[in-house]
Amino acid sequence: MRGLRNPLGVASVVSLAFLLFAAGLGALLWGDAAVRTDTMALAQGASAAHPMGTDGLGRDVLARVMVAARPSIGLALLATAITVAGGLLLGGLPAVLGRRAGRLLTGFIGLVVAFPGLLIALVLAVVLGSGGRSAAVAIGLAGVPAFARLTQTLAASVAGRDFVAAARVLGVGRARMLFRHILPNIGEPLIVQATLGAGGALLAFAALSFLGLGVQAPDYDWGLLLNEGLNRVYVNPAAALAPGIAVVLAGLAFNVLGEYAAQVFGGRTPAARAAGRSARPVAGDALTVTDLRVSFAGAVPVKGVSFTVGPGERVGLVGESGSGKSLTALAVSGLVEPPGVVTGSIRAGETAMVFQDPMTSLNPALRVGIQLAEVATVHGRLARRAARERAVARLTDVHIAAAARVIGQYPHELSGGMRQRAMIAMGLMGSPRLIIADEPTTALDVTVQKQILDLLREVSTATGAAILLISHDLAVVAQLCSRVLVMYAGVIVEDLTAEQLVAGPAHPYTRALLASVPDMSADRALPLATIPGRMPSPAEPVTGCPFAPRCPRAGERCLTAMPALDGGVACWHPVREEAP
Repeated sequence: MRGLRNPLGVASVVSLAFLLFAAGLGALLWGDAAVRTDTMALAQGASAAHPMGTDGLGRDVLARVMVAARPSIGLALLATAITVAGGLLLGGLPAVLGRRAGRLLTGFIGLVVAFPGLLIALVLAVVLGSGGRSAAVAIGLAGVPAFARLTQTLAASVAGRDFVAAARVLGVGRARMLFRHILPNIGEPLIVQATLGAGGALLAFAALSFLGLGVQAPDYDWGLLLNEGLNRVYVNPAAALAPGIAVVLAGLAFNVLGEYAAQVFGGRTPAARAAGRSARPVAGDALTVTDLRVSFAGAVPVKGVSFTVGPGERVGLVGESGSGKSLTALAVSGLVEPPGVVTGSIRAGETAMVFQDPMTSLNPALRVGIQLAEVATVHGRLARRAARERAVARLTDVHIAAAARVIGQYPHELSGGMRQRAMIAMGLMGSPRLIIADEPTTALDVTVQKQILDLLREVSTATGAAILLISHDLAVVAQLCSRVLVMYAGVIVEDLTAEQLVAGPAHPYTRALLASVPDMSADRALPLATIPGRMPSPAEPVTGCPFAPRCPRAGERCLTAMPALDGGVACWHPVREEAP
């Protein structure tokens, strides 16, 4: 009843009532009058007995219009169903197929959509032959390319989201990926397009019948009645106006219903693993990475990274934006998709990923509990009830109050901090030996930041899981981690403890990062400290130290030879004295 307070809701109820009444009761109420001939009232104009006049056999035109509602609306809905089914399939498949097959299908859609839909419908109607169902199939197939193009565009905007990538890691099949994770998140515009298409299909179907390619006598629909009435338009205009008005009203009804359905749904809905990855549990370190390289069409943003994370160890990975730290984490998790190419050796036990923005990582069309339980049902082979109980327990573990209620909510109903806690709980649904947290406190206020960091520390202590924390905030890393890896231009330039980071790092880049962080003692009259120059592009070949063009200590050797990570620092001229 809440929808009746909305003018659009009232209009949709009236529209639905009109369509149901016309299609469902028209034949029952006016069926006899539509076939009853009256030789005394042949081809008469409007009168009290016949408000829209009669046809050449004396049959009541209004009654025939009402009876024609069922085939007109029913066959238009059949055409719309064909359009939607074909469009969803053709438009959604490129998002889940391989790169080459997806590009071929996209090219095919682009080629077919270039032809006018009405022209395709006319050709198909001629090929399939005259008749109501043949015309419905022709109209439905003619609408597939345009609907597929819309679906493809919308699906592409969702296919790159983190929750889709996470579903791929869970091993979700292509069909389930399409119908559970992609299509529900693009439902609102598709609903609008489908209902607009229903109105268009109704009009196109009437046009084909008007031309003699649709419903054939003795059957009739609004298009055929319009053809009959047009022949006598100067004698009885009402006979031509009645079916035309019916087509217009039904088309408007479809559109109003679509707008309201989109409004209702809008309130609720706002690949292969990387090469070289080993999913086998290891007995030693939680993570071992050897000579990891990630390339994209000639650009190499990660260039031979090697490091280890011990059991229960909390390691920070820091650097400027574009240094390759997040891409390293994605490669470790097996989330780098084509055209990205990953080489090197990655050995890790069970890994959980906490993404930067939980609102893009959680599927907005699924309840929180379903998404958490999916981890346990896929990896742990638990029954649904047991998986739900574990989801409640894990949400409770991350200090979410009323966890039994929260599992029934959608992500948009939770605060930012609660969503991040839910992401951590999702990682704990299994038994991870390593938790990768990629900027887990971004966009959170300082109070919630501290709560999330304390929670990660508590989880690591309680479960023994190691943590790899990706961040550009050195203060955040220093609070949680005992060891820090500093990345620059795709390579690790320093590996040091948190104490060494505070006391004074050896690499000039790490020191420059620290100097760029303002503190309470900074002179506000002076400009903020920055690192001059820019980071080299991943596509640019670098022969020496990548930081050399920006480094005040660089010499000739720095420009010609890349230093190895020796003694925890990759630098020819490290700063060995204590920082002042």
